[in-house]
Amino acid sequence: MKTFHLLSGPWPWYVAGPLMGCTIPLLLFWGNRMLGASSSLKHLCALVPSKAEYFQYDVRKGYWNLTFVFGVCIGAALCYRYFYETEQVMIAASTMADLQLLGLSDFRGLMPEEIFGQNQYQQPRFWSFTLLGGLFLGFGVRYAGGCTSGHGFMGLSQMSKASFLAVMAFFAGGMFFTFFLLPYFLI
Repeated sequence: MKTFHLLSGPWPWYVAGPLMGCTIPLLLFWGNRMLGASSSLKHLCALVPSKAEYFQYDVRKGYWNLTFVFGVCIGAALCYRYFYETEQVMIAASTMADLQLLGLSDFRGLMPEEIFGQNQYQQPRFWSFTLLGGLFLGFGVRYAGGCTSGHGFMGLSQMSKASFLAVMAFFAGGMFFTFFLLPYFLI
């Protein structure tokens, strides 16, 4: 069996998975907190003085959530900077062939220039997909009562039927975008 070193790259599933799974009971038992990121925007908005009744609550209960999201952003930035800044990302040959059929040829880095490069910001379809995607995502998160991490980790661990349906809808939406909309985005 291949060994891994803590700071040598991505952690294998058999280490990362159980650690993620242990997070849920620790949050519930020791902090009486629920994992999720989507409510952080509500807490952030509640910090700004407003007359909207929706934001009139004790925001101090949400500080831990803001700290969690801030930590996720800092951790992602550090991991990207120190562990994933690479010239070549390992992609399955079949995926690479599918992407080449869609017109991609440069597979260097985590964010290929052909999709995320500066010239993409000038394309109307980039902005339409970004704005529509953000609108649908925001609506879906509020309509479903939480984000993927909230439903996927917390809801499923509590055997919530609503979370099960939400997670199925998240995956179905992701597959729909990947197989039906993404080809139009890249062409």
